[in-house]
Amino acid sequence: MSLVERGGKVRSQHVNDVNAATLKPILQSQIKAGSWLMTDDASYYRWADGAFRQRFTVQHSLGEYARGSAHTNTIEGFFSVFKRGMTGVYQHCSSRHLHRYLAEFDFRYNQRVALGVGDGERTTRARALAGIVGKRLLYRDSSVG
Repeated sequence: MSLVERGGKVRSQHVNDVNAATLKPILQSQIKAGSWLMTDDASYYRWADGAFRQRFTVQHSLGEYARGSAHTNTIEGFFSVFKRGMTGVYQHCSSRHLHRYLAEFDFRYNQRVALGVGDGERTTRARALAGIVGKRLLYRDSSVG
């Protein structure tokens, strides 16, 4: 499940079930109540009609993909890049490690030219390595028996 701000950043997380009970607390904690929410017509978003400033929907089930500025093309574009990366680069991803792949693609999306981050800035030591300070990545924690 991913949330993207138009012209801004994306946040993703792995959820086991896509339903209202799973999505509601995530959306409420990640999106300000005064925001406009754009979704497709999936039934698990119905609860959000009064929870945000306004909810716009596009009816994919009827072949509608945009109505004025209401569309889900931004998030669909993100998932398109993610899917191409998963099949073309990584080729397989278990659900156990999906959160790691999502974090990588979130980072790539959030460090793009549209947000003022070009190739030069992206590869500088300050940006590329800032996230590892004080952390050690281990595949397996040897302290766990």
